[in-house]
Amino acid sequence: MTELPAELLDLLVCPSCHTKLAWDYEAEELACTGCELAYPVRDGIPILLVDQARKA
Repeated sequence: MTELPAELLDLLVCPSCHTKLAWDYEAEELACTGCELAYPVRDGIPILLVDQARKA
């Protein structure tokens, strides 16, 4: 299971709507609470590209 450090999560925002991202433990991805997009994390690296996100 990959988890991002809390310091990094505090800095990350959704590239689409600029809302803070939250770690989704179950899906192991970053979820936006604003526009409800989910961004994958591959090998511990968040892929913050809107075209790589899925609708949560």
